[in-house]
Parts: sequence; structure tokens; C-alpha cells
Amino acid sequence: MESRLYTQYKEQIVPHLMEKFGYKNRMQAPKIKKVTLNVGYGRNVKEKAFIENVEKTLIAITGQKPVHNKARKSISNFKIREGMNIGVSVTLRGKRMYDFVDKLVNVTLPRVRDFRGISKKGFDRQGNYTLGLKENISFPEISSDALDKIHGLEMVMNTSAKNKEEGLELLTAIGFPFQDK
Repeated sequence: MESRLYTQYKEQIVPHLMEKFGYKNRMQAPKIKKVTLNVGYGRNVKEKAFIENVEKTLIAITGQKPVHNKARKSISNFKIREGMNIGVSVTLRGKRMYDFVDKLVNVTLPRVRDFRGISKKGFDRQGNYTLGLKENISFPEISSDALDKIHGLEMVMNTSAKNKEEGLELLTAIGFPFQDK
């Protein structure tokens, strides 16, 4: 069964993008290729309970087991050695990715405290978008009473867009609530 967002993408968003940018083929329209969620341990590198909490949170949010990220080089000021675990990440593709983005736009972002929209500054030159959340409690799968420590997470929407304008139009059509400045 297809995701609700994927069906909307094929039936409404692609024709809109083709009209706006003058594409002659449906395959030219930008799409989301993958979504990566990343959590760095920060000062809690040595706390096993915190690391397990972060893993459980990511499993609950995405339905996938996270991968541990290791430091590529030593940084003495941060007490980090090469090869040390410094964070976890999950990469979502396909149906899980569309379900996650749908839930992010329609459920999670409206639940963020003092939410006034997301910034348009998170785009890079290729049209990929990076969004950071300070608290993980806005996700519906996370109950606030079961949490020991609240942590933030970073999400990267990797798109096939060729520039910022295409990426912004794609995510706006999907329903991302960008600020009007």
C-alpha cells in the first residue's frame, strides 16, 4: 500500500512543479530521496543510560534501528578520540520516509512549543533542507513522563532538486510550514 503523502506527491505536487518550472517530463520534478535523523551525544558520551534513551527514542520515532557514528579524528578540547562513538543516525527511504515526512508536517511540527513556522535558511545550494528540533517530546510516539533527559535531533531532507528555489517549492507543496519573511 502506498503512503498517503506519496499518492499526493504523484497526483498533485508533480503537476504543480511541472507547471511552475516548465518541465516536460514527470521525472524532472524534484522529489525527496532520503531523510536522515541524527543525534549527537554531546557531553553525555560516557553516560550509557542517555545513549540507550536516545536509541529507544529514534527507534520509536522512525521504526528503524539507529547506526552508531564514530569520530573520524581526535579533538582533545572536547575529550573525543578517533573511533569513539559520538552519535547515532537513522536514514529513511521509500514508504517509511514518506510516512515520516507526512507525520512530521501534520502532527509533530504543530506540536512544537511556541511554533511560528520553520526557517527558509536551512537550504543548501542543491535544495536539501536541514531542520533541527531542540526537544524530542513533540513527536507523538514519545511520552513526556517516560523521558529521563530531553534531547534534540537534526533532520536532513535530501532532495533531487537542482537549487534552493526548487527545493523550497517542493517542501512548500508537501506542506512544510515555512515562515513568511
